[in-house]
Amino acid sequence: MRQTFKYILSFSAIAFIFTSCSQKKDKFINRNWHSLNTKYNILYNGNLALDAGLKDIEDSYQDNYWAILPVERLSFSEDLFSEFNNQNANFERAEQKAIKAVQKHGMNIKGKEKNPQIDEAYLLLGKSRYYSGRFIPALEAFNYILFKYPGSSNINSAKIWRAKTNLRLENEATALENLKALIEKKQLSKEDQVDAQATLAQLYLNTKRVDSALLHLRNAYTLTKSKPLRGRLHFIEGQIFNELGKKDSADLAFQKVIELKRSVPMAYRVNAFLEQIHNFDYSNGDREELSTLLSDMEDNREYRPYLDRIHHTIAKHHLKRENDSLAIAYFNKSLRTDSKDTFLTALNYHNIADLYFDDSRYTRAGTYYDSTHVNYKKNSKPYRAVKKRLDNLQDVIYYEAIAQANDSVLNLVAMSKSEQEDYFERLIKELKAEQEQKSTAQNNYINPSTSFGSKNASSKGKFYFYETATVAYGKNAFANVWGKRPLADNWRWSKKTISGEVSKSMASKAEGETNKDILTVSYYLNLIPADSAQIDSIAKERNFAYYQLGLIYKNKFKDYQRSVDKLEALLDQTPEDRLVLPAKYNLYKAYTLLPNLGLATQIKDEIIRDYPTSRYAQILKNPAAVLAGDEKGPEAVYKALFEKFEASAYQEVIDSCANEIIRFEGDEIVPKFELLKTSAKGRLYGFGEYKEGLNYIALNYPNSPEGKQAQELIDNVLSNLENDDFKNLSEGKNFKTIYQFNAQEQELINTFKKELAKVLEDEEVLSLKVSEDVFNKNTTFVVVHGLRSIQGARGFAELIDIEDNEILAQPSFAISSENYRILQIHKALDRYLEKREN
Repeated sequence: MRQTFKYILSFSAIAFIFTSCSQKKDKFINRNWHSLNTKYNILYNGNLALDAGLKDIEDSYQDNYWAILPVERLSFSEDLFSEFNNQNANFERAEQKAIKAVQKHGMNIKGKEKNPQIDEAYLLLGKSRYYSGRFIPALEAFNYILFKYPGSSNINSAKIWRAKTNLRLENEATALENLKALIEKKQLSKEDQVDAQATLAQLYLNTKRVDSALLHLRNAYTLTKSKPLRGRLHFIEGQIFNELGKKDSADLAFQKVIELKRSVPMAYRVNAFLEQIHNFDYSNGDREELSTLLSDMEDNREYRPYLDRIHHTIAKHHLKRENDSLAIAYFNKSLRTDSKDTFLTALNYHNIADLYFDDSRYTRAGTYYDSTHVNYKKNSKPYRAVKKRLDNLQDVIYYEAIAQANDSVLNLVAMSKSEQEDYFERLIKELKAEQEQKSTAQNNYINPSTSFGSKNASSKGKFYFYETATVAYGKNAFANVWGKRPLADNWRWSKKTISGEVSKSMASKAEGETNKDILTVSYYLNLIPADSAQIDSIAKERNFAYYQLGLIYKNKFKDYQRSVDKLEALLDQTPEDRLVLPAKYNLYKAYTLLPNLGLATQIKDEIIRDYPTSRYAQILKNPAAVLAGDEKGPEAVYKALFEKFEASAYQEVIDSCANEIIRFEGDEIVPKFELLKTSAKGRLYGFGEYKEGLNYIALNYPNSPEGKQAQELIDNVLSNLENDDFKNLSEGKNFKTIYQFNAQEQELINTFKKELAKVLEDEEVLSLKVSEDVFNKNTTFVVVHGLRSIQGARGFAELIDIEDNEILAQPSFAISSENYRILQIHKALDRYLEKREN
């Protein structure tokens, strides 16, 4: 009996469970069964997963204190809508739980949901999608609540979350309309009021309506009980006041953050202190008190995670006090903290670079600008500004390296034998000491010296190769200009370049030497060039570097005194004649800009007296006559010659360019004339002349646009043009018939072309074109284009019936388009005709 009772009880329980599990029966037991299971099982675990995901965001999120903080600590990558973007396993689990709740426990009976927990499930679904960055699916979930559950207790929360989602989707107008309507009803809980006010504040910040943003920020931090949120909102308020230039109001807002003490994250308090320091009034404030505060912050163990920003702020403090050496020291301290803030890293490098630049130490500045632009966001405004300055500095670094290296060699050449021996004995002692401390020196070199203005940082009076940093900058500049070059003779020519003769001599003598040999005086004495031609080559290269530096300092950096120093030093070194006049003219311009009108007038009189027919003398006598638009100005002359180049007047272009290069020596337009002349030579004389001309331009104008273009052509184009082997005569799809004329017989050529065009028009058999092509200075071709086979090209004369027209009875030959290209590039007419006959 007792056993039977157990069976009956078990069967009844199972039947009860099965009956209550039904989602289609609208009964008390069914509703409560599904409601309880939804709330205390599925949604409970789903909300735990959501909370864990929010904790992950809290732990991993990095605020950007260089911009106004967002109200909500949430960020997504730019590729916002890519699949699985910003996915967090906890949010994914929360979404799955929400979907399960709807699918397993939803009781949609006759169009009405009978489970009161399903709206909670949809709210969880929307939140999990929102935090995963999937805003459109999230919006669908929130809209479903508003559509299906208008009487839900979560209706206001759903409306706020819908507005937040629209804000993320940049639908500000829709979000604003919805939030305003919601707030006007005044039926929100305090928690919802805080959410709505904070969302409105963010909306107004996004639309640059800062006054309205401030109003809603105040409403939000007044209502909220969350001290971390209150601290964040006060901090944002302070940042907005800073943007508006209201420093006193900003400091009050930051002080409210500080007064919350440990109730807010440490990052808020530290950055609030730093923002107040940035707003410090150096004219009226207590500087010593500020220094004490900064020192205390630096020493505070709790603030160690923020030393990168603290050291940067201390560096800016020293800048304000015009203590540049300490500023650089602290910028470097900030760099050594290994900060994850790349913008801060860029600012540190940028500040150091600017200090060196302002001190006219351009080589060292270039190194720091290089590190700066690597850390700025690519194509941002500061990135572009730094890149432009860095590009300008590359020329300075390059030419300063040449000038210092060649000066050092020439100084050695000028010494007596005993002076040379004494010098190298001192050098060897230093090298030995350096070798003993090599590992230490290498570690120290990871961060360049910060001794701003110190003796070691200056290169004045020092041998180029003593200054390790300068050598490094020279190598860096060299690599930027020339790329990786093999250790070989004539390396500057066609990818094989600076102090060519010296490099060749030293490389050949150093080859095979051991470290022991390098530490002997005789080794260095043998490296000093003795050949007069070699020494003259070094001096010429040094002089050209000085000239270029004079122009760069004057034109690009407006450093007129440094320009004067370089140009005066050049003229003292008895440079070659081609540099004297342009150097004097640019020296006159620099004196005028300093201003030093007395010396400017002296140089001006010298130019007019000693070079009366030169262009520079004409400029000085009558500046209005040489404006850029003048028909005799460099741009106008170049334009006219380029038009002649396009008209195939190649010899005239070559001769005129040669004259204009001399006439405009020292002008920035000279490389353009050189490249035009080289192009004309290539068209007239072939590949060899073209290659030689490009190498000359790349060698002598490496940092001009034309020099870089020439090097690119050498690297990427010449190899494709070098092959001079003709293809099989009948191979190809397009062929030409070539008529050969003496270039002096222009009247005959014109008559022939006219008759040929007339015959082709009368025949109306083929769609052919006729052109006149220059082959070389003695030969001109009349070319018939559009023939489809070698046989057709050979039989072209028969097609036009030349027997009735003596003018057209000229000798001709057939050629494929590909072979014609090779013929023109390499000027290999005789070789082709010989191949044709064989």
